[in-house]
Amino acid sequence: MELSLGDLHWFKSSASAAGNCVEIAHLPGGGVAVRDSKDRAKTPHVYTRGEWEAFLIGAKKGEFDLPLA
Repeated sequence: MELSLGDLHWFKSSASAAGNCVEIAHLPGGGVAVRDSKDRAKTPHVYTRGEWEAFLIGAKKGEFDLPLA
């Protein structure tokens, strides 16, 4: 049986501003699906557990922070 991404439990960060958010859903096997909360009809991006963990490590280290003005 193939998993329907629409049947997943989607959530967003409590720090998200109204209307400008991404939502994530945890997938069986540890992966993550990511979608735009403003356009839920678009196909979500799907990442493996390893890819998502690498992203989180980089985000926590500040690798994706905006440059200082």
